[in-house]
Amino acid sequence: MPDISNTTETPYADGKILKHAADGVGVIAFNNPDKHNAMSLEMWEGFGEALASLRDDDTVRVVILRGTGGKAFVSGADISQFEKTRHNAAASEEYARRSEAQRALLANFPKPTIACIQGFCLGGGMQVAMLTDIRIAAHSSQFGIPAARLGIAYGYDGLRHLVSLVGPSWARLLMYTGMRIDSAEALRIGLIERVIPDDQLWGETMAIAETISQNAPLAIKAAKITIAQVLKDESQRDMDAIKAIGNACMDSADFREGRQAFMEKRKPQFQGR
Repeated sequence: MPDISNTTETPYADGKILKHAADGVGVIAFNNPDKHNAMSLEMWEGFGEALASLRDDDTVRVVILRGTGGKAFVSGADISQFEKTRHNAAASEEYARRSEAQRALLANFPKPTIACIQGFCLGGGMQVAMLTDIRIAAHSSQFGIPAARLGIAYGYDGLRHLVSLVGPSWARLLMYTGMRIDSAEALRIGLIERVIPDDQLWGETMAIAETISQNAPLAIKAAKITIAQVLKDESQRDMDAIKAIGNACMDSADFREGRQAFMEKRKPQFQGR
């Protein structure tokens, strides 16, 4: 399993976003535990910088997002900033513009992403988690979108992802009530993929990330591109992109390595080309 414990952390947003990487696995940690990792604008922008760095790092094949402190993944937006940054429609629009740019980096991230969720995953934290490819949660996790209790409208993209995961009826129930659900309910309705005992969450998440990092990067990229196109309306699908990545896989050195390793009964060493 990759050992990131001794790797150098790169801080962003005055240390409230932390990034490190080892053995093909990149990790971004939301590090504002005194506020249950609530996101300020500065944290959103630091998050985007960390994502861009891992996106451009050819040694990184998969990225994990996690919260520090053991109490929260991300508990939502930092409400203490609202009087300054979201006090009316114009200010809220500017806030959305600045934070949306960072969410777009995650939505369009070319490598597999995993949300490792322990504790609160609320509001904007749900939006971050829903943008990842895989969501793994601890038993203690709680999920919800309290927009109706704050008098704000949850954004279109967030609701689009919510509906795609849990369906319109559950989306309505969650949004209309502002209720919180536990990890078992979240698993049942399709919001997350796995529930793990709290003390095993990080190890299980890292094991999945390690498996992904050792598989053929081009084949994983092909799966990510194709699944994204499947989720689009048929008229919007880019079939040329699907064909191009499929051809790239078949012509790759990794495909030759995979065949040869199979015949030689050894573990393949994929290079992503």
